[in-house]
Amino acid sequence: MNIAFYAPMKPPTHKAPSGDRRVARLLNRALEGAGHEVELASRFRAYEGEGDRRRQMALKSSGLRAARRLIAKYKTRKPAERPRLWFTYHLYHRAPDWIGPEVAEALGIPYVVAEASFARKQTHGPYALNNEAAARAIGRAAAVISFTPEDEAGLAPLGLVPSRLHRLPPFLDPAPYQTAREARRDHRARLAASLDLDPAQPWLLAVGMMRPGDKLASYRLLGRALELIGRPRFALIVVGDGEARGAVEQALAPLGLERVRYAGMRAEDELPDFYAAADLMVWPAVNEAYGMALLEAQAAGLAVVAGRERGVPEIIVDGVTGCLVEPRNPMSFAEAVVGLLEDPARRAAFGQAAYDRVATRHSLKAASAALDTLLRSVVSA
Repeated sequence: MNIAFYAPMKPPTHKAPSGDRRVARLLNRALEGAGHEVELASRFRAYEGEGDRRRQMALKSSGLRAARRLIAKYKTRKPAERPRLWFTYHLYHRAPDWIGPEVAEALGIPYVVAEASFARKQTHGPYALNNEAAARAIGRAAAVISFTPEDEAGLAPLGLVPSRLHRLPPFLDPAPYQTAREARRDHRARLAASLDLDPAQPWLLAVGMMRPGDKLASYRLLGRALELIGRPRFALIVVGDGEARGAVEQALAPLGLERVRYAGMRAEDELPDFYAAADLMVWPAVNEAYGMALLEAQAAGLAVVAGRERGVPEIIVDGVTGCLVEPRNPMSFAEAVVGLLEDPARRAAFGQAAYDRVATRHSLKAASAALDTLLRSVVSA
């Protein structure tokens, strides 16, 4: 069927890489993999992150104008060529959907949302206008798809009928990571040469954008935790860049230049090589929704140490695919890292379990089948 896709936070065509853009693209691939024709309905960004009501009002007006233009455009098409369903990804009080509900109502088609959230505390705050719009859109949806239990819990104040709530495990295409894993020896040799690393030492890997806020907090916590480790020796590879690069380097400086290697920003298709070459993924995951990088690491058969925050337990099984530690506790994090560095057999078992779990539960193929079943049932209803 024809599906109109929209991401008010950040369109899948946006130039800046992020987890949000990544998931939007994966959803498109999953829908196309099920045989649907996916059309990017609009690139309009509804995001407003300063709590500026005047700016929010301006975005509302622009969004409603975009909706009217889309309605007019779709109505010039033959009925069989129009979208049969509207799909919005990631709407909340900073990025409501001003377009989808209007178009779906005008065309008489189902409106579906994924990763939607409602913030009760914003009901009377600077985001009250946007929060109310998000609540209306969610209430209008024929189906609300969540990736974690936390997503669903946040929607409880809206009193949605349980039959409209659907869980979809976070997912990715495991193929590139599986291929990289098979060539681990080659990737490790190449990185040893390019980053001046000792292949006899275990390599820790951290992958994350360097920006203020939660990402910087994770890097700072990582620095404090790894500074506590005297033995065994290790090297830390850091993949990422951004405006907080200086603050990140300062946070990791106590580890010493001999321990840290900065690989900079890497393209998405380069990341599997890093995961495959490393020995352990380390990320405190401060306030992480669930963490695509953590899922990517496991797809390559890499065990993970992470903080037990928000939706992270949805993709890491503690004691099976990695170690989840007390949130924001450097000592607990350091102890978990040392435990796995000193037990290669346990680390390898975690990596294998992670690899198997992603292939069955978190794969693009599984997500494609689940979405297809859900959306066809929504349209037929």
